Amino acid sequence: MVAVAFLVTAVGTATGMVSGLDDRAASDEARPAPTDGRPSPDRDRVPPSSPGSPSAAPAASPSVSTKASASPKPASRSPSPTRTRATTAARLYRHPSSQVLEWVRENPRDWRAGVIESRIADRPAAVWFADYTPATITSRVRAVTSGGAAQGRVPVVVAYAVPERDCGGASQGGAPDLAAYDAWIDRFAAGLGSREVIVVLEPDSIAQSDCLSAAARAGRFASLARAGRVLKAANPRARVYYDAGHSGWNPAAQQAALLRQAGAASAASSDGIFSNVSNFHTTSAEIDYDRQVLAALGGPPGLGAVIDTSRNGNGAPPEGQWCDPAGRKIGQAPTLNTGEPRIDAYLWVKLPGESDGCKGTPGTFSASYAYDLASP
Repeated sequence: MVAVAFLVTAVGTATGMVSGLDDRAASDEARPAPTDGRPSPDRDRVPPSSPGSPSAAPAASPSVSTKASASPKPASRSPSPTRTRATTAARLYRHPSSQVLEWVRENPRDWRAGVIESRIADRPAAVWFADYTPATITSRVRAVTSGGAAQGRVPVVVAYAVPERDCGGASQGGAPDLAAYDAWIDRFAAGLGSREVIVVLEPDSIAQSDCLSAAARAGRFASLARAGRVLKAANPRARVYYDAGHSGWNPAAQQAALLRQAGAASAASSDGIFSNVSNFHTTSAEIDYDRQVLAALGGPPGLGAVIDTSRNGNGAPPEGQWCDPAGRKIGQAPTLNTGEPRIDAYLWVKLPGESDGCKGTPGTFSASYAYDLASP
């Protein structure tokens, strides 16, 4: 059974955050999105063999399950000597260009502006690169990473161009084939610079790989493993995280087995996993789930997890709703200091206020939706 899990809707600015796609201006309320793919709601899916209520399936959208796992929490981990961790004083970078920032600048007298600015626009968020544009990808990634380096802050970038993305769903797109994707990754890596940077590598690419044939899945996983190696070789301080879906999707052991095939257990390519991108599962549920995945994954003891907390303040909506569901709220502010063993960061990967497709064109900013999410 497939519900929404990660819908990535094409928009020049990737998931709500910053526009790493191009230099076009963002929109006021809900402007049309480009044809490249980019996350919107995260589809929740619950395979017949897995227990629990439906959650979002691959398409950047919310998910459903909010129940935390009862598995014991592991003791504090010791960072792997092969892994570079951000210092406790490090701060996340807020890129100066995004749809929400543009809306705030253009609408200073709007009655919602104060809340949207203080609770969403002022927070650091990820920058998505969801279009296949080999000629400009290096310079665009470099613009973000150099901006973070100039401020001594850590940028978060999302690589989202894998072929057959979203299994042909609402977030379809990406490179035409794996050879083209490998070349795109090479150029993406060339823009990473030499300072700390967090790379969220291909949301949904692993959790939603069951739509592929065995041969196509093996090819994708080989390219993802290669991608991690290339990114970390280009910048040894880059922290690369792989797709773990979310707590309402695949069982932890199953997801760990897939991650292992994609190189996520290798220190040469991976710093760990990410979960809940564009979804709504509670932070506590994701912490427990991610620890289970990491325990089953194996690999260096320094592997950790990052969690998207942008819209999970009220947990997942009932009955697997994923498209701009009512009653959701922004979650914990982005930080590199979670205080939780094996949880490296809480990030805003999906920007609050960017529509999943019901309050506006998928991937475009809706002030009314942003206000609903941010209001007390």
